[in-house]
Amino acid sequence: MSSASEPLNLAIVDDHKMLLGALTEWIRSAAPDINLVAAVSSWPELLTHPQFPVDVVLLDLDLKDNLPISLKISTLKTTGVKTVLMSTYSEPNVVREALAAGALGYLVKTEDASMIVEAIRAASNDESFISAELDLAINQTEVGGAPKLSAQERRVMALYGGGEPVKAVAYQLGISEETAKSYLKRIREKYRIAGIDVGTKVALRKRAIADGILLRSDGPREF
Repeated sequence: MSSASEPLNLAIVDDHKMLLGALTEWIRSAAPDINLVAAVSSWPELLTHPQFPVDVVLLDLDLKDNLPISLKISTLKTTGVKTVLMSTYSEPNVVREALAAGALGYLVKTEDASMIVEAIRAASNDESFISAELDLAINQTEVGGAPKLSAQERRVMALYGGGEPVKAVAYQLGISEETAKSYLKRIREKYRIAGIDVGTKVALRKRAIADGILLRSDGPREF
């Protein structure tokens, strides 16, 4: 993992040239803490790249090379590289297989670009980051039960439920205001699927207390 003062080195592997170009341009302009050192369209190109191994690889699940994704992930793990997967589809069994093999992130390609960057940062810190819709598919909860939230989602819920405005939440967590809003949207969607309405700030605060994310008297909990 790269240190806080040192940009993390990223490689992207995607055989869709237009998407590869768009992601490259966006990350380089919007994420100064990420050093994009390789943007290639095939698995062999990644392994033979002079900058490999990197800290994190953003890897297209759908490369047409007939190599098992579990083999790719295990190869990256042996070289100390963290893997975040992207896919055009979201089959829960495929997600489970990828996570079991050691992938730290899994995103559908329709995800906001800001969330892709968050997934890369999370992976560099050994934190998992799963696209909200996939998380719901693989971690279905009974109606009325608390949904499974990521560590960052719990932090956002604690701060926001504790009374902080979105701008302050973003500042304290070192993310953009738009990303903080995306997290709140994901949190509310997860609770909605579980049959729990946290549409208002008051309702979200009450639920944060009920689920042990926020202490009633002490304000936001430290994580």
